[in-house]
Amino acid sequence: MSTPDTGHVVTATDPNIVAGDRRVAVITHTHRPEAVQAAAQFIHAVSARDVTCVLPQADAAEMDSALTGAGLQTDLLDSEGTNGCELVVVFGGDGTILRGVEWALSVDLPILGVNLGHVGFLAEAESSQIDQVVSAVSKRSYHTETRLTVRVRVLSGPGGDVLWESFAVNEASLEKASRQRMLEAVVAVNDQPLSRWGCDGILVATPTGSTAYSFSAGGPVTWPGVDAMLIVPLSAHALFNRPVVVPADAHVNVQVVEAEQNTAVVWLDGRRSFDLQPGNVLEVTRGAHRLQLARIAPDDFTGRLVRKFGLSIQGWRGAAESRGA
Repeated sequence: MSTPDTGHVVTATDPNIVAGDRRVAVITHTHRPEAVQAAAQFIHAVSARDVTCVLPQADAAEMDSALTGAGLQTDLLDSEGTNGCELVVVFGGDGTILRGVEWALSVDLPILGVNLGHVGFLAEAESSQIDQVVSAVSKRSYHTETRLTVRVRVLSGPGGDVLWESFAVNEASLEKASRQRMLEAVVAVNDQPLSRWGCDGILVATPTGSTAYSFSAGGPVTWPGVDAMLIVPLSAHALFNRPVVVPADAHVNVQVVEAEQNTAVVWLDGRRSFDLQPGNVLEVTRGAHRLQLARIAPDDFTGRLVRKFGLSIQGWRGAAESRGA
């Protein structure tokens, strides 16, 4: 039995990291001036506290004019290994955070997002909180919350050869390749057929992804501690077209029905894609790596949900009563 991803809090202290030898990776949405400004402010501040910031080469080149000054401690990020880093700090929206996750997951590092985008559900801090982020990173006073990820494979057919393999943090989205035609696909859970749908697509999402594409498609908001995956049909032409919640240890297979011109494309977190032919199978299972989100302040998911989505906790009836209506 696999250990559930319960959002367990662990300490961030690493006995292998000694004072004066601390390194933090910094990834930035360099096409947003406000993100570059916030990242530069952070880099200057932590450099003054003997923390070296390691940047991807492309980011460093685009931020060159903002990274000037005596005592600045920076280095270039190598794609191999951890580069001695203890943390990844990202300045941007959820898309930029997902870019950082692609590297952080492969080396098992926590990621701390500073929101310079729109909703920023994966982010821990807003741009107005740079000083708190600097303090938390400098003092290593953050904790990490773990989240489920999924392994995604494309097979030539049921039990067939592996054509492609990757991972997803939010969702695997199997979508029709042709605008004029519906996708015909059969969903199976643990090798047992569940339903056949003629649809625009099918999502298999994590609890983390339940507030992303799955939410827009009518899927349920799922608390991060729920050890589950969501199967959400997109515009299914069927009497049974409801989202389904399955255990995270389930094996979810979606086969593209063998029919002429019934082709599909799978998108992972909206960033990586692969084309499927009739008969190919999308296989989604629990991922080997867990997403680690660095937290600098106590915060429960309910509060985050209310804040990020601007949910009314008073309601229109309460507002009317307060006016004496």
